[in-house]
Amino acid sequence: MKINVEFGTHDDIDSWMCLVEKVSWNFPGLETKESLEEHKQTVLKFIDKHQAICVKDDTTVCGVLLFSRNRNMICCLAVDPSYRKQGLASALLEKALSELDRSRDITVSTFREEDEKGPAPRALYKKFGFEEGELTIEFGYPNQVFVLRGKPCSI
Repeated sequence: MKINVEFGTHDDIDSWMCLVEKVSWNFPGLETKESLEEHKQTVLKFIDKHQAICVKDDTTVCGVLLFSRNRNMICCLAVDPSYRKQGLASALLEKALSELDRSRDITVSTFREEDEKGPAPRALYKKFGFEEGELTIEFGYPNQVFVLRGKPCSI
């Protein structure tokens, strides 16, 4: 499969949400139909701001990432289980980092070290230079913030 990361569009939303539903068990806060509908509206807002990127296999969305330029953060990253270990998450993260302000700290919240869901995402963020930060609770679930330190511009 050729990995092509592109900005999501409104035409992608149904396929995007199929992927989100498939992996929702892995994302605290997406347990109910209502929360999934809320998330859909959030994704559409991110799409409108050009802060939603995806990888597609033909027209099927198989990897997604939401980021915030305002907060300089990665908000959500997911890859369809049948497409994992093919470099999609790295390609998505690379593209998102190219859209964010590298002179400022970039943050992402992920699973804690002892969490069974944690090894793959933590390894990905560490590969890109993120460092472990503060422990947090999000949607009632224990998480950890990872930080990619900003590099001041040297002229």
